[in-house]
Amino acid sequence: MKALCYNGVNDLRVERVPDPKLIGPHDVIVRVILSSVCGSDLHLLDGYVPTMMPGDIIGHEFLGEIVEKGPEVRNLNRGDRVITVSIIGCGKCQYCQNEEYSFCDNSNPHPQFTEKTYGHACAGIFGYSHAFGGYAGSHAEYIRVPFADTNCFRVPEGVTDEQAVFVSDAAPTGYMGAEMGNIKPGDVVAVWGCGGVGQMAIRAAYLMGAEQVIAIDRYPDRLKAAQLKAGAEPLDYTRVDIYDALQAMTGGRGPDVCIDAVGMEADGFDTGAEYWYDRTKQALRLESDRPKVLRQMIECCRKGGTLSIVGVYGGLIDKFPMGAAMNKGLTFRMGQQHGQRYVKRLFDHIQRGELDTSYLLTHKWSLDDAPEGYRMFKEKNDNCMRVVFAP
Repeated sequence: MKALCYNGVNDLRVERVPDPKLIGPHDVIVRVILSSVCGSDLHLLDGYVPTMMPGDIIGHEFLGEIVEKGPEVRNLNRGDRVITVSIIGCGKCQYCQNEEYSFCDNSNPHPQFTEKTYGHACAGIFGYSHAFGGYAGSHAEYIRVPFADTNCFRVPEGVTDEQAVFVSDAAPTGYMGAEMGNIKPGDVVAVWGCGGVGQMAIRAAYLMGAEQVIAIDRYPDRLKAAQLKAGAEPLDYTRVDIYDALQAMTGGRGPDVCIDAVGMEADGFDTGAEYWYDRTKQALRLESDRPKVLRQMIECCRKGGTLSIVGVYGGLIDKFPMGAAMNKGLTFRMGQQHGQRYVKRLFDHIQRGELDTSYLLTHKWSLDDAPEGYRMFKEKNDNCMRVVFAP
């Protein structure tokens, strides 16, 4: 089959690879119908996730049709149209039983990497390096899905492929970002980053009762989408001082909830010496993550407020303002998405017309054009929000 393979930093190639096979009795094989790029893939391409190997298939947000299943798959059948949550749960461990699927004890067959780095093993993730299981990704014609009854969900009738594909990753990640903020009716929420996850976090914040959501970015097309599609008030950080603007918009108090939908590469939040300090240290591998957004959220958030972090961070950060966070009494909530917890809820929102996911898809290309699609996505050319490949 054809697949998009990593071959080094910023080196992607479409190659011929062996078709996947069933390995465990709970596996299914999915024929990929749509598979989307994601901002967290860029951390792999830029070399900040060191356990990538040449030939690894990337991609983790996808929709497809089940074409083969193992003997112990109970709830799914061949021919089912399904989305698969990007982070893999076994469904049996204590964490999965508590719907904390991204903490799964059993889905990562290579636990030694994250045990050594983080103190405990993390769950497996499709197409996201050998530290997170070494699973083949979804930018391919077919993909093996383990623990299928836990990770695959039938797409309801009336929900289109273009709506459903983002319920695999972007929509539940944004939804969890809002939920972790413990948003109350009347709250003011600020979202840093207006890519796919940020757009979904904005809409989810309103669904949870926020009175005002403020979207922060610099790209006009993304700010326009945040305003017209998600209902946010846009702020272009190249035109205003974000701290001053947020204080003015909240009567000098600051937002109740701040959501980081950017993560470790804070690309574009590049004003001032602080950014270049981080950029230089990151290039020299003296610091792995650029925490510009985190520092700004700590400064801007109201006293006693909440910071929700769903942008991916991988390692170490420098000059973190712990004193400000402690003395302001801020609450930090963060983590990879527990997507299985949200899938039914998200489909219900889509069917009721309360959530639009389809506008995230701005470009639909063949898998043969995937390397160019990633270049466009990374450089944010042609008003690109998400490129989706149709193998």
